[in-house]
Amino acid sequence: MTRVVASMVVVAGLLSAVALAPAPAAQPRRVVTIAAGSVDGVYYPIAGAISRIASDTKSLNIRATVESSGGSMSNVQLMRAGEADFAFLQNDIAYYAFNGTGLEPFAGKPVKSMAGVFSVYPSAVHIVATRASGVKSVRDLKGKRVAVGPLGSATEQNALQILAAHGVAEGDLAALVRVSFSAAADQLKAGVVDAAFFSIAVGAPVIADALASGKLALISVGSSASDALMRKYPFYTIDEIPANTYKHQEREIVVPAVMAMLVARSSMPEDLVYRFTKAVFDNLPQLHSAHAAARNLTLQTALVGMALPLHPGAQRFFKEKGIAR
Repeated sequence: MTRVVASMVVVAGLLSAVALAPAPAAQPRRVVTIAAGSVDGVYYPIAGAISRIASDTKSLNIRATVESSGGSMSNVQLMRAGEADFAFLQNDIAYYAFNGTGLEPFAGKPVKSMAGVFSVYPSAVHIVATRASGVKSVRDLKGKRVAVGPLGSATEQNALQILAAHGVAEGDLAALVRVSFSAAADQLKAGVVDAAFFSIAVGAPVIADALASGKLALISVGSSASDALMRKYPFYTIDEIPANTYKHQEREIVVPAVMAMLVARSSMPEDLVYRFTKAVFDNLPQLHSAHAAARNLTLQTALVGMALPLHPGAQRFFKEKGIAR
């Protein structure tokens, strides 16, 4: 009897110890950063929606934060330095950076530490000309004063490539002006330049404001030149700006476009990127409500213009969905 009582006491003690033992500590949430762009741009609100989706997905167990930046060029440097886990890039910038070509900061210095996740929306190359200039096509830009975006910008590269595809060399222009979008719009309205290139989301306020007076018009590109452009540069797609997108725009305009895309550090765990990608596509309505440009993202468009090898996690997700490049 004494032994039985002693045994019961031991068991009771063990049960009490188990009951009083602290519960296993919850696994701390991993913090991941998403490099976006300026707070008044398009990248930032879309990145914000993605961060909320990811942070609210319990199976991910992460807290995603958004970092404002100077845009694609800055984001490549953040990825190179390992200071961002995900980043928004224009796909031509991603292509130049990954392959170490195109732009001076990347020449001979490829950035291999990033991989594609999905494309988000097209950034259409708007070509705007003054009606007084008589410019009706890209070839008509010969002998004209043309703004091509800031020096070293993606827009500058887009402009020079499109001009070349139409047989227009830099020396064929009366002047080639490298200024910001706002300065280019002001110079168009003042008649200082005859035309300007803007690589920007359709419906952008700077374009809407410039076209509001009716003194400027959008220029369409030729289909043969567009095909040649896409064969030479794999990051281009062709986009259509529907009639009446802008005031005084009475017909549909066909233009080259580059894609805004999300990339991840290639060293990010495959399963994390897989679950991150799945969370975004499981919550597309929430993402679409963040910005009009985000409505372009569907499963069917997710790999359009993809300029990088896919991250294994993203590749696994799209393979499961039957989506191929």
